[in-house]
Amino acid sequence: MNMHKPISKLALPILALPRPAKRIVALTVDLSLCVLTVWLSYYLRLGEFVSFAGKTEWATGAIWATAASIAIALPIFIVAGLYRAIFRYSGWPALLTVARAIGVYGLLYASIFTAIGVAGVPRTVGLIQPLLLLFSVGASRALARVWLGDRYQSILKQASLPKVLIYGAGTTGRQLAAAMSNSHEMQVVGFLDDDDRLHGHVLNGQPIYNATDLDNLVTTLNISDVLLAMPNIGRKRRNEILTRIRRAHVAVRTLPSVNDLAQGKVSISDLRELDIDDLLGREPVAPNHILLSKNIVGKVVLVTGAGGSIGGELCRQILAVAPAKLLLIEHSEFALYAIHQELEEKLAGRDIALVPLLASVQDDDRMREIMSTWRPDTVYHAAAYKHVPLVEHNPAEGIKNNVLGTLRTALAASDSGVADFVLISTDKAVRPTNLMGASKRLAEMALQALAATAKDTKFSMVRFGNVLGSSGSVVPKFRQQIRDGGPITLTHADITRYFMTIPEAAQLVIQAGAMAKGGDVFVLDMGEPVKIIDLARRMVELSGLTVVDEQNPEGDIEIEVTGMRPGEKLYEELLIGDNPKPTLHARIMKAHEEFIPWAEFESKLQSLELALNANDVPVIRLMMQQMVSGYQPSDEIVDWVYLEQEADLQAGGRAR
Repeated sequence: MNMHKPISKLALPILALPRPAKRIVALTVDLSLCVLTVWLSYYLRLGEFVSFAGKTEWATGAIWATAASIAIALPIFIVAGLYRAIFRYSGWPALLTVARAIGVYGLLYASIFTAIGVAGVPRTVGLIQPLLLLFSVGASRALARVWLGDRYQSILKQASLPKVLIYGAGTTGRQLAAAMSNSHEMQVVGFLDDDDRLHGHVLNGQPIYNATDLDNLVTTLNISDVLLAMPNIGRKRRNEILTRIRRAHVAVRTLPSVNDLAQGKVSISDLRELDIDDLLGREPVAPNHILLSKNIVGKVVLVTGAGGSIGGELCRQILAVAPAKLLLIEHSEFALYAIHQELEEKLAGRDIALVPLLASVQDDDRMREIMSTWRPDTVYHAAAYKHVPLVEHNPAEGIKNNVLGTLRTALAASDSGVADFVLISTDKAVRPTNLMGASKRLAEMALQALAATAKDTKFSMVRFGNVLGSSGSVVPKFRQQIRDGGPITLTHADITRYFMTIPEAAQLVIQAGAMAKGGDVFVLDMGEPVKIIDLARRMVELSGLTVVDEQNPEGDIEIEVTGMRPGEKLYEELLIGDNPKPTLHARIMKAHEEFIPWAEFESKLQSLELALNANDVPVIRLMMQQMVSGYQPSDEIVDWVYLEQEADLQAGGRAR
């Protein structure tokens, strides 16, 4: 990129001239070439340079030869249209025009100085000079095309490209700058670095700036993006850098970690938007590989809901640990196809059987057939309806899938001798205010009750909060709203949630299941709760935009509060009781939760199933309140249910 800078600095002023001025420049160049070629032709004829200022016969003749060349050539060039052409677009037609014009010129010039003869001018000059003029004028047009044509287009493109700074003047930063030298997306105009020994120096033709000057550089250099090329720094330092960049109101792109980068040099394709864990700002904990492999290596592993966000990531993590077989159960054909194709590509010839199975966890016969045929050692049950408003609108279907589907899968697993059964649960199961949370708590209770009577199968459940980037998560939703120009919508200014990345959650689920003894309720350490509005602000600022607020009414993206949805809580909890116990893993705790014994639970569940089959929503909600301790639907849900029922009755009356 930088080797063309001197050319671009010269070319742009010329190209900025008005057309008459450009013609005068071209005419001046041709005049100079006439003088130069006469001088060179004398040298070729005499073997020495002739001084025009001398008083010899040769000097006088050279002056006459030069004057004649200018007087004959320039009028012919003007008439031939050489100065009407746009040089940077000239091609073979323009060169043919030059050849014809100089052909006419050569006849006249040779007639005077070769055929007739002039004192002090060797007759061969009349032949040599037109040939030299032909080559020199033709070369000047060709050079103009290369210099002001192809290069001009490149210069214009570069001038219109977004200007970026690379944060990090180390090896990775240098490789990234080299990879971007011919980029059609952005133009690197310098480096940022924290090392004061590098400030003021030039690296690969680009200046290295002090990172603390970023605010000023954004204005003076018109910076649109900062490319973070420091893949091996720690989370704390990374967060400090991101905070600095946020204040400068520029967008950020980053390279993955050293472990994630492919072998060899960094390429521009490695650049990506900030990862979700960059937004979360959470220091990752290295997994315990003994726990990761305990229930997977060399075993038959089954994942329900394999096409979902959590189920899919579980499959990726499991595949990396090398099971003997991985069974993918999914109700959606497209979701199953997508995850199966992705995992097939990751196999890369490894001896692992990958089995896609279309099935619903509510289908007892199908689940028993799968369990008895494939005999899995470990089951991860991720299939569930998890979107709060949808389950509120479809209570019977939500409970059938989340509770009865879990129970039928668990019973089929137990009867087939599955060693470990792990349920993926949610923080919404704790003192729930919505049916989704209540159904997940009831599923937990079903496994707790089964665990007390099971002989061969260890049932456990892992409870955690929101995962960033899952379907329906706020992060992809906010990203799309930012791309659309806003507004970002959230339900309450004070709404707070626990967050974890999907890969971290999946790894912790696998490790928690490996510690199960039966009936365990594991709770993942979600770190500090995050205010959703703060997350939204951070996403806006790291996109190089500003939030519309009282201090900045002219900002780019507005944050709009839409009001709480039925059953939504301001704050989520992870524990029903108190005093969770530590485990072998620093981020996994074990809770003690009360449950109903199986004999009593089974009879209540049968009554609930009758209400579900009849789709009697008031009875369903009443029974859920009786079975799930702490479930208290909000007043908005109760009012909404009665309005729905009244609307259904009126619709039914009109139909009749």
